[in-house]
Amino acid sequence: MKQLLVIVGILISAISGVYAQKSPVYAPDGVALKGYDPVAFFTQAKPVQGSADYSFTWEGVNWFFVDKTNLESFKKLPSKYAPQYGGYCAYGTSKGHKAPTQPDTWTIVDNKLYFNYNSKVKEMWLKNQTALIDSANRIWPVIMNKE
Repeated sequence: MKQLLVIVGILISAISGVYAQKSPVYAPDGVALKGYDPVAFFTQAKPVQGSADYSFTWEGVNWFFVDKTNLESFKKLPSKYAPQYGGYCAYGTSKGHKAPTQPDTWTIVDNKLYFNYNSKVKEMWLKNQTALIDSANRIWPVIMNKE
């Protein structure tokens, strides 16, 4: 029942348009990952707030970093550090819609960064990551530029 309520909540958020974006990158206010440094998830294994002092525009949105080293790493190979599905919820993507995410719901699978809507959704994600990634990979090209 709880799982159903979580899924319904995600669908309502996605359908309501509150978080709807045509952008392939989840970037409220034009800032990816709510300002968290994407490189830090790999190098420090935790969410670390970036700074506008170290910012870079990629895919039409601003990305913040904690220092010049992380900024330069990202510039050299953004696809290595950028989250899958533009930072939208990986679980939601596997179900065919975009949903917002929280920085503390991150996981790295096969050197790729993923986020989820909240901790409850992350629990569902962790139970079946491989199948959900396969599904999301198939669906993402269809929904990436839709609201």
